[in-house]
Amino acid sequence: MRTIHVITHPEATHHVEKVVGGWHDSDLTPAGKDAAGAIARALRADIPAGADVELISSDLRRTVRTAEAVGELLGVQPILDRRLREKSYGEAEGGPQEWLDRRFVPPPADGDRMGHHEGVPGAETCGECARRVYAAMDELLRRPREHQIVVTHGFALTFVVAAWIKMPLESVGSVSFPAPSGSITLLREDDFFHNRQVVAVGDARHLTRP
Repeated sequence: MRTIHVITHPEATHHVEKVVGGWHDSDLTPAGKDAAGAIARALRADIPAGADVELISSDLRRTVRTAEAVGELLGVQPILDRRLREKSYGEAEGGPQEWLDRRFVPPPADGDRMGHHEGVPGAETCGECARRVYAAMDELLRRPREHQIVVTHGFALTFVVAAWIKMPLESVGSVSFPAPSGSITLLREDDFFHNRQVVAVGDARHLTRP
């Protein structure tokens, strides 16, 4: 049976500074580092000792720091994959969130949501972000593993889950799997029916445990 544990990185400096994340290389805050430890302990409790584990992470600092905390406790080195990065917001990255909010052009209810441009020079479209995340997922799913841990970002998480359930790319522009920072989403495929299950989305109970 394959189990994928998808982590959305915990609190990062761009959250508290109220600047745009995207590819801006923010770090974890002290609270985020504490949360990364809680994530690692939750995974250690859920994954049996001696299990076959692979750890894959976005290459941005906030996800790498999270993956390092997990890897240290589980005894595994993270593999960095830039395709698991958050959606790029181009010129807005690292700048005030309110600047982006004023200029952001929301996608239409119908029509080309995947190719919609949000009005910020250099920003990725939803489709561009989805295609690279799908490519990363296709590659890691070709590797037989008992447990795979994927460390990514809040917006990119939707495409990780969509790729897992084999949602056609053209449908992804109208779906969202919201998950809080520092949460764990659990995906599982059984060995008999080979059904791909979405067991839990955005589980954050480990962040409130004493």
